[in-house]
Amino acid sequence: AGAAVLEACVAASIVDEVRAVTRRPLMHTSPKLRTYVHKDFLDYATVEEAFRSVDACLFCLGISATQVSQEEYRTITYSYTLAAAQMFKAKSPGAAFHYISGQGTKAGSRMFWSRVKAQTEHDLIDLVDADCWRPAFIDAKPSPSIPKLYALIQPLGRLLKPFPSLYIHGHDLGRAMLQATVEKLRRRTIENAEIRQIAARAAF
Repeated sequence: AGAAVLEACVAASIVDEVRAVTRRPLMHTSPKLRTYVHKDFLDYATVEEAFRSVDACLFCLGISATQVSQEEYRTITYSYTLAAAQMFKAKSPGAAFHYISGQGTKAGSRMFWSRVKAQTEHDLIDLVDADCWRPAFIDAKPSPSIPKLYALIQPLGRLLKPFPSLYIHGHDLGRAMLQATVEKLRRRTIENAEIRQIAARAAF
């Protein structure tokens, strides 16, 4: 979802500047965009400027649980996210933090990924009053790093568009997070159908 959210932010008239912390330089270019290439997502000290005096953090980093071990998945999903939130709280206290979680997240789930995301949501809400977004199928250009099977079935997901609880375009996910920042929505867990409703209210 990251690339689609970035495009939505760059295109939005209410956004003056986008600061992207990434592993590698981005292909996307815009006068609004400042990119910070960074390697250690447990320690953001060398890129703390990216977190300073911003209105919102749209946290899109993530990986499929099928691609890594459980230990690696927990580090990427939980530890990376909480480290970013702590830096964000220190440099932009009171600003909005938006975390892309996923549909099916549940603390009592038998699925490991679901429990990890649920803990991440809980701790982010406690730490930074986060909004936690639970999209279903995200219609966006597949990342080169996603499993090949996901990339192959991606076009089929568009058949879900008529169903509010099952489909969201990546641009609308980004627009919804921006609109939630404008509306000062905080400490919310937002399911797919409501994501579409919030995006529909965006007038930028």
